[in-house]
Amino acid sequence: MKFCRLLPLVLLGLAWVSGLRATERRIVAWAEVKFFEPEKFTDVRDSLMGDASRTSYLEQIRDHVLEQAKYYVPDGHTLAVTFNDIDMAGDFEPWHGPRWDDIRVVKDIYPPRIRLVFRLTDAAGNVVKAGERNLRDLAFMMKISMSFRDDATRHEKALLDDWLRSEFPRVRKS
Repeated sequence: MKFCRLLPLVLLGLAWVSGLRATERRIVAWAEVKFFEPEKFTDVRDSLMGDASRTSYLEQIRDHVLEQAKYYVPDGHTLAVTFNDIDMAGDFEPWHGPRWDDIRVVKDIYPPRIRLVFRLTDAAGNVVKAGERNLRDLAFMMKISMSFRDDATRHEKALLDDWLRSEFPRVRKS
């Protein structure tokens, strides 16, 4: 009897997962994101002695660019973004005492910085736009954003959103 009650929930869950996979395929068609030597990035870690491979920060940044690219990349075009360096907003201040090496202190003096190379190509593979950008937002603490409030990479995502808005015209509303 319990199985009969759970079956619709299981089927609904499978349909939801397959819908996510279809969305993933659609997003990947618009953009590709790579990280060049992420172990050498200035700061993409969750503690003073941590490393980028243990965190999901790079995955979160990649997923965000893939999701946002659909609003700026025209049909048939592909945006390739390679991150060469990331310095997350804030820094670790272990001199405050024990256990402070696990706490990222976000202040104006530690702005987010991202160095990337991008290439927008059309369906035939012709380069429409390309370049290298050094992104930095010195006023990141003055921006009010409720959308990423509990997200550790919110400042980096906002910086990437600003870059996409300034670099490419918006092609889709939502």
